[in-house]
Amino acid sequence: MTIRSKITRREFAATAILAPAALVLGATLARPARAATAAEINAGADAALGSFYGKVQGGKDFVNAAKGVLIFPSIFQAGIGIGGSYGEGVMRISGQPPEYYSASQGSVGLQLGAQTSALVICFMQQTALDVFRASSGFTAGVDGSIALVNVGAGGVANTNTAQTPIVYFVFDNTGLMFNLSISGTKFAHIAK
Repeated sequence: MTIRSKITRREFAATAILAPAALVLGATLARPARAATAAEINAGADAALGSFYGKVQGGKDFVNAAKGVLIFPSIFQAGIGIGGSYGEGVMRISGQPPEYYSASQGSVGLQLGAQTSALVICFMQQTALDVFRASSGFTAGVDGSIALVNVGAGGVANTNTAQTPIVYFVFDNTGLMFNLSISGTKFAHIAK
């Protein structure tokens, strides 16, 4: 038995396992999901902010200092080799009606599994907010810099640590903060 035949068998085994799994994932993600209503998105955003305020000391200060806040109560991410994420959220700007956005991202690489997380994006400068709202499709890391706010061991976030015009926080349904890059995520305005 040559080394080449071992590699071929290994490649065949990987293909035999990953191909059906990718088909199942593709069929699951391809199903049309029921779009959330504006009321459902707003209720989810209120719950996500409540969790955020309860777990991150100083989180409310970030939101209050922001020119606008974009809240995604639930972004679903899944992948088996090829992955993606999708969620719908609400932009809240003081004195203005809410605006609704989708967030989507695709990826290729070593990945397996699924998770749901919440995302809070704070626009700390008016110019950054205006550019985001005026775009027909804003891509994080391409159309503008968005920085993850690292929360210290004590769960404290400080507005003095944010030097970028747009900052974001990611947390799961238990409110625990974790590092997750949203670079490459495309945000688009949606009608609700």
